Amino acid sequence: MKNAVVLDIETQNSFDEVGSRDPKALKISLVGVYFFNTNEYQTYLESELPALFKQLESVERVIGFNLKGFDYPVMSRYWPQIHKIQYLDIMEEMELFLGRRCSLNSVARATLNTSKSGDGLEAIQLWRRGEISKLKSYCLDDVRITKEVYEYGLIHSELLTTNFNGEKIKVPVNFKKTLGQTAAINLQLLI
Repeated sequence: MKNAVVLDIETQNSFDEVGSRDPKALKISLVGVYFFNTNEYQTYLESELPALFKQLESVERVIGFNLKGFDYPVMSRYWPQIHKIQYLDIMEEMELFLGRRCSLNSVARATLNTSKSGDGLEAIQLWRRGEISKLKSYCLDDVRITKEVYEYGLIHSELLTTNFNGEKIKVPVNFKKTLGQTAAINLQLLI
């Protein structure tokens, strides 16, 4: 999908610190984005979010992992219009089949034989220590992994994760089902 982005959010604080499980209670430290139309990765600090929102106004779809339960609610605190943009939540698609949630790391390991470089709590510490370049690298690594997982699912119509015994499970996905005609043509370029 040419006019789509892959998006991931890092926060300044955790649920324990804000005393709530509501993602809207969290503050954004950084947003990492991959733009399919320009083949570019970019990051936006909290102070730079208006520039990101301007770019998102013309996006047809946001792709991510746990967008519905995390990224979109956190972003809506800053920009309520985010809910108007169509999204593909990879975790949500997998949960429909599995009947349970799974982590990006488990999907990346099973599907791509790669792992995340850290976790969200470590990202909060990077933010607090002012290690912004490391925070950007961590976030963009998550964006890259999410993009590669999405592309794998798009091409192969399945993703892999593991069960509680560590055995791989194939999860059928249909990321093409809501693609428009232009995106279907662009898909042919990927295959």
